[in-house]
Amino acid sequence: MALAAPQPRVLADVVPHTWVRQLALIGGAAAFVGLSAQIAIPLPFTPVPLTLQTFAVLLSAAALGSLRGALAMLVYALVGMAGVPWFAQGSSGFTAPSFGYIVGFIIAALVVGRIAERGATRTAVRSAGLMVVGNLVIYAVGVTWLKFAIGADWATAIALGATPFLIGDAIKIAAAAGLLPLTWRGLRKAGLSE
Repeated sequence: MALAAPQPRVLADVVPHTWVRQLALIGGAAAFVGLSAQIAIPLPFTPVPLTLQTFAVLLSAAALGSLRGALAMLVYALVGMAGVPWFAQGSSGFTAPSFGYIVGFIIAALVVGRIAERGATRTAVRSAGLMVVGNLVIYAVGVTWLKFAIGADWATAIALGATPFLIGDAIKIAAAAGLLPLTWRGLRKAGLSE
């Protein structure tokens, strides 16, 4: 009697599980976030630039799952803290007022990855909901860090650290919500998933 291979829970489960491949997925996701951070538009009224990081973080976490996603964001954070200039606008370290968002990336990757493991990336609506949850986690940590880093009240911290990014994040959520189910459909057509 042959045992059937379990169906992939997240997109990365389609890749055979060897240590080298898993490390490549984690390193690749960290690099993807690092590269997306370089696409940055500084906003004159806030210390937080507009970047593609949240898109890269949430897409990576949804594709990798909770453990690999969180490890990828931890690698991203640690390498940047060690001095590699791959945070937004070529920065590094952990003293910037926007560093809380990077901490939020780790937590959001864990949460988004866990929800993705339960099948939330198979439809556009569920993928969008997943991305909204991830963004809320990132905002919660990032805005809190920003508040204390610049000594602002909550209203100011939200106005500087969340409000300017809502439209951009809505666009990123829509893009990810379309990409994830589309990828699953491609895998089904290729016979790699049910």
